[in-house]
Amino acid sequence: MEYSLRAQLENSIRAIPDHPEEGIIFRDITTLLGDASAFRRSVDELVHPYSGANIDYVAGIEARGFILGGAMAHQLSCGFVPVRKKGKLPHDTLCMEYELEYGVDEIEIHKDAVKPGDRVLLVDDLIATGGTAEAAVKLLEQLDATIVAACFVVDLPELGGRTRLRDMGIPVRTLVEFTGK
Repeated sequence: MEYSLRAQLENSIRAIPDHPEEGIIFRDITTLLGDASAFRRSVDELVHPYSGANIDYVAGIEARGFILGGAMAHQLSCGFVPVRKKGKLPHDTLCMEYELEYGVDEIEIHKDAVKPGDRVLLVDDLIATGGTAEAAVKLLEQLDATIVAACFVVDLPELGGRTRLRDMGIPVRTLVEFTGK
């Protein structure tokens, strides 16, 4: 008997209480990545609406967004752009500071990662407050890319990230929601 996608994802994502700090429930997709069927179904579901949408690049946010983004770029026959933590990219970069639900960080992208008008699909494993994704969108917009959509396996809707991106005019696709932080 085949699981519904939602049930399969809910059962393949590990919940780690009080990580990285007390009161936070960390949704760990490494267990999903280790489940071949759940991983394949997740990537297929994230890619499906954008097949034939002339995507030039998938931009993956460090680190789990790299894993999903690489698989998605392969299926869409397009390039992959890493959005990394500050200091990790070896060439000329643009940098953006953003707030996390539990601190502040910075991400960057190569200045030559995309060209004006390139169609980009942004991906990460999870959207919480949306700070990281918003920073990635702003970096891509500085390079005059067209952000087609932002995709995430997990949404924590109570933290407002999906709404934050939609308010910026970015369509958002998520596969499963969990309540709480």
